[in-house]
Amino acid sequence: MNPAEIASGAVAAAGEVSLWGMFWQAHLVVKIVMLGLLGASVWCWAIIIDKVLLLRRVQRQMDLFEETFWSGNSLEDLYQLLSQQQPSGMGALFVAAMREWKRSFSSAASAFMGLQARIEKVLDVTIAREVERLESQLLVLASVASAGPFVGLFGTVWGIMSSFRSIAASKNTSLAVVAPGIAEALFATAIGLFAAIPALVFYNILQGKVARSQARMESFADEFSSILSRQIDQHVASERDRS
Repeated sequence: MNPAEIASGAVAAAGEVSLWGMFWQAHLVVKIVMLGLLGASVWCWAIIIDKVLLLRRVQRQMDLFEETFWSGNSLEDLYQLLSQQQPSGMGALFVAAMREWKRSFSSAASAFMGLQARIEKVLDVTIAREVERLESQLLVLASVASAGPFVGLFGTVWGIMSSFRSIAASKNTSLAVVAPGIAEALFATAIGLFAAIPALVFYNILQGKVARSQARMESFADEFSSILSRQIDQHVASERDRS
């Protein structure tokens, strides 16, 4: 599109002030920027909805697990129940630690040595895996939040350059020539902010929820490790008495 066509298009679009009209009259590069930012916004909202539902589900599962765990019921029954499912959060920690506990007791006596360290290692690895699952794709929100305004600004700069070219081609500085191009350019920045602001807000919210869930899992891991440590000490004392 040459400058003369840009100028004539700008004059013809002077009365077209709708969002669709500004998009349709924009330069090809600005259109690509707008479509990319809209696509990024849709992607971010899909991630936000998925993570909100996931964190709510994990929160409910951890609340239910804590209520069951501290109710005084048999840990063996709880393990048999959860091992048949795919638990998350504290349930995953409990199953991983109990699996290592039972494996050590079912093996030779030498496997009992260092059990406490192995259980703590299993708990740490399971926490890291659970946190990684909760944090997955949050980096997309952070990237869109940081890069979205700059991508929109690129579309704005390109649109303003097109406006100046139309002014130079038409030798006309009237508002009818200048306004459409500037409006299209600023529309690109608006779309960039439309994509970036929700991404930034929900990234901070979701990251905070993940941090709180991680803190709960780490607290439970410490408490459960202490419980198993006492069991280990009792077992060692009984074996010593027998010898």
